Amino acid sequence: MALQLTRAGFRVTVVERAPVPRPGGQAVDLRGPSREVAERMGLVPGIRDHQLDERGMVFVGDDGRELLRMPAEMFGGNGVVADIEITRGDLNQVLLDAIDAAGGGLDYRYGEWVEGLRQDASGVEVTFASGGDARFDLVVGADGVHSATRRMVFGDEDQFATYLDGYMSFFTVPTPAGIDPHWFAMHSVPGASNVGLRADFDPATSKAVVMIRMPADPALRRDTDAQQRLIRERLAGAGWEAPAILDAMAVTPDFYFDELARIDMPSWSKGRVTLLGDAGYCGSPLSGQGTAMALVGAYVLAGELAATPDDPAGALARYEEILRPFVAEAQKLPPGGLRSMTPKSRLGIRAGRVVSKLMMSRLLQPVMAKAMTKTEIYSLPEYASAPVAE
Repeated sequence: MALQLTRAGFRVTVVERAPVPRPGGQAVDLRGPSREVAERMGLVPGIRDHQLDERGMVFVGDDGRELLRMPAEMFGGNGVVADIEITRGDLNQVLLDAIDAAGGGLDYRYGEWVEGLRQDASGVEVTFASGGDARFDLVVGADGVHSATRRMVFGDEDQFATYLDGYMSFFTVPTPAGIDPHWFAMHSVPGASNVGLRADFDPATSKAVVMIRMPADPALRRDTDAQQRLIRERLAGAGWEAPAILDAMAVTPDFYFDELARIDMPSWSKGRVTLLGDAGYCGSPLSGQGTAMALVGAYVLAGELAATPDDPAGALARYEEILRPFVAEAQKLPPGGLRSMTPKSRLGIRAGRVVSKLMMSRLLQPVMAKAMTKTEIYSLPEYASAPVAE
């Protein structure tokens, strides 16, 4: 959003709590409308330079033996692994490079965050953690599923969050010997858990993915020791590469763990404060559409603001009207949600594998491909006032 607004002549301040741009992160994909946004914004060449060489998904047993292989081109390229995959950190760097090339009045503040918001009819007074206030015409909260902006302006998270029966963890590990780094390998573990390894830009490292189905446990929030202890318990005796993944987890530089939750709000805007991406309409990683919603949402919001810079209220109303149909589809979870991905018993794991094989059959592939393109019929608006990079 900052990129398009800068290109349209706005003065933009970006507040980032991290002290520096954060590298790495889990792989995200571009498909359908989000890919079209990237093309219109001139980001695709940079994305291609950092694109992961990930060719599909493979399911493995306790001994590492391949049980099922799902190439990326299956289901018309709309399966779990898409044609364009890139780490979150690399996508962020592509955007930063484009912002630098755009020039203009962008003020990027690292190691900073907002501690107070007071708005009136003409703007928002912002209090920063470092001290001091500043006044802005509009504040956009793009601060994630546990958004502090949302809490300050709209109320507690509990009003808007729906727990989706589990937790996910991502972190970087050394690529184990014998692992094909071009395939997203996934191993189901009895007890409603699974563990996977997927490609990183550097073949020497991989991204570990852990999913755990269980009732919500508030004690896990912000307690890394408790989170890692839970993962060790769930993956004890799991076989495959689980021991190496657990060893690496203790020293990984980028351990991430959070509950799976959906955010539903009756409105994304209040006065001159609005929400973007996970802060306003998180679908959880289970939807596979988080990056798509953020990119498409940012493009629409920037385009509407640029279309009527003197009428932010009208722009925010149009942003919501235009984007709601896309978000409604993008937030939908695969059939069965997390339960279908994390069977409790070995019998359930085998049954899930049989279902997957049926989905991959010539008879059902066209049906599944159609079901996986739920957001691709969305008609992305054109915005002449937010110029596309050459």
